[in-house]
Amino acid sequence: MAKTETKSPVKEEKAPKAANAATKAEITIAEKLVELYRLQTIDSKVDRIKTQRGELPLEVRDLEDEVAGLETRTKKIQDELAELEQAVSDKTNFIKDAKASIKKYEGQQAKVRNNREYDSLSKEVEFQNLEIQLAEKRIKEGKFSLDSKKAVVEESAKTYKERKKDLDLKKKELDDIIADTEKEEKELQKKSDVASKHIEERLLSAYHRIRSNARNGLAVVAFERGSCGGCFNAIPPQRQLDIRSHKKIIVCEHCGRILVDEYVVERVQGDK
Repeated sequence: MAKTETKSPVKEEKAPKAANAATKAEITIAEKLVELYRLQTIDSKVDRIKTQRGELPLEVRDLEDEVAGLETRTKKIQDELAELEQAVSDKTNFIKDAKASIKKYEGQQAKVRNNREYDSLSKEVEFQNLEIQLAEKRIKEGKFSLDSKKAVVEESAKTYKERKKDLDLKKKELDDIIADTEKEEKELQKKSDVASKHIEERLLSAYHRIRSNARNGLAVVAFERGSCGGCFNAIPPQRQLDIRSHKKIIVCEHCGRILVDEYVVERVQGDK
């Protein structure tokens, strides 16, 4: 009996400690949920600002890529044009030289002393005539290529002008939207950074992972009328009680989003 009497006060002291520990755990989980939901509301505002820009950033990027591609293509064709023009010029000069050689050989033929020298000069004249014919053929081909490439350059220049005009207009439109929302977005981003510091790394990583997989960017949602605020599937009554108890972080069985109750929502709304 003496042993029982000495242990009884110890048991009575331990019980309140366990109760206090449970209370602290509940407060801690509740605060974690409040910080998560606060972060979500801030990030959702940033998302809405970005939504105002719509597809403009992508359109601007695509136009920038297209304009850069047209510039590269035009420069390449212009380099090819310069090479073709040089080749035509070289062949033209070659023909002049060949004709001069023919004239020289024909002059030498009048002074030869035997048939062997005459035949040798005749072969040189014939060879130069063949070279002239080949050069003329190359000049004709070169001029045809020049005309074709010049037409491509003109078309590219026209397309470039149109795309550049579109790009300038889209950029101005995007810059105007950014100018209107830049200050607000920066302030919200600062708030998001501050809110993130109050959340432990493991939870923050989970938040960002869920958020990146959600089409609407919602990782933390309130349940309303017994349904998930993200996927709108029904939440069983017992699970609703678990969410309200704040004993642990509860996620939706259907979409995986973190669920919070009206207490958390009111806390965050009350801080505004």
